[in-house]
Amino acid sequence: MATKKKTEEAESSVVAEESVESTVETEAGAEVKTEAANEAPKKTASKRAAADKAEKPAENGDGDDSTIKKGKRAEKIGVVTSDKMTLTVVVRVDRLVKHPIYRKYVRKRKKFMAHDDKGAKIGDKVRIVETRPMSARKRWRVVEIIQKAEL
Repeated sequence: MATKKKTEEAESSVVAEESVESTVETEAGAEVKTEAANEAPKKTASKRAAADKAEKPAENGDGDDSTIKKGKRAEKIGVVTSDKMTLTVVVRVDRLVKHPIYRKYVRKRKKFMAHDDKGAKIGDKVRIVETRPMSARKRWRVVEIIQKAEL
């Protein structure tokens, strides 16, 4: 408690000692220094942050919504396992995960349905990217065919 009171007294004495100096030109052209002690009350950190946010213009230019930056979309690389649907392929993505107890790497597989404008065939290695829902189970799109299947 005693240290808290001392710090408050020290802060109040520092604030009282600070004064704002400004120069004023008189009609004769002479400059006169004036001293005004604590003309405006000091802002606290939270009030200062709120004032900065209110004064800041939109960061994305002049408030135009067309310049908003979007986040990076998820990408996966996998192998096409089925191309029997129209404009849709099934892509199998393999990944290695370390087992939490045994510390051995385990292969995990997951199948994704992806929209295919590129014409991927079974066995092709493709890159898929996350996109808006196109059907009940299709939320990915084929971006590029990395490697064609060997016949």
